[in-house]
Amino acid sequence: MANGTMTDKDKDNVKDPEDMQETASDEAETEAQDSAEESELTALQAQLDEAEARAAENLDGWQRAQAEFANYKKRMARDQEQMYADLRGRILKRYLEVLDDFERALAKRPEEGPEADWVEGIELIYRKLASYLESEGVLRMEIKGKQFDPNLHEAVVNEKSEDHKSGEIIEVLQPGYMLGDRVLRPAVVKVAQ
Repeated sequence: MANGTMTDKDKDNVKDPEDMQETASDEAETEAQDSAEESELTALQAQLDEAEARAAENLDGWQRAQAEFANYKKRMARDQEQMYADLRGRILKRYLEVLDDFERALAKRPEEGPEADWVEGIELIYRKLASYLESEGVLRMEIKGKQFDPNLHEAVVNEKSEDHKSGEIIEVLQPGYMLGDRVLRPAVVKVAQ
């Protein structure tokens, strides 16, 4: 185009206004498609984020429910064990009263005469009951001469004594018993002042 005329090459470079409109229309359509795809992608990403948040919340809730259920099972097992131990203790404690009666009766037993023979039978029953209680874990407290402990003993008499230290158990009035590490019945004692 040096002298104002167009060459064939220049003519090819000049676009027809209709072609330009088509190209602009195609570009606008492509931009609209890209924009639509982008907004759809953004919407899908938001839905995915929301679904992941709900899934995490549901997982957290499920894990909490599992932990609460496990704790419930442990608590129920512990409560059942405690209830069983309490019931067992109450039953065994009632046998202690019978054992005390046997001990009082045997303390007054006759040494001679016709009654002496059947007293041996009573003593066998006493030993059998004591053996049964021991096999169940009931043990008599050995406390004479030891210091008074309010967790294990029940003091009913305080007495001055020169032979004993203050707080020392002088006499056991009723024996105490342990069931494992629990006090089944505290010992009733006389304590030195």
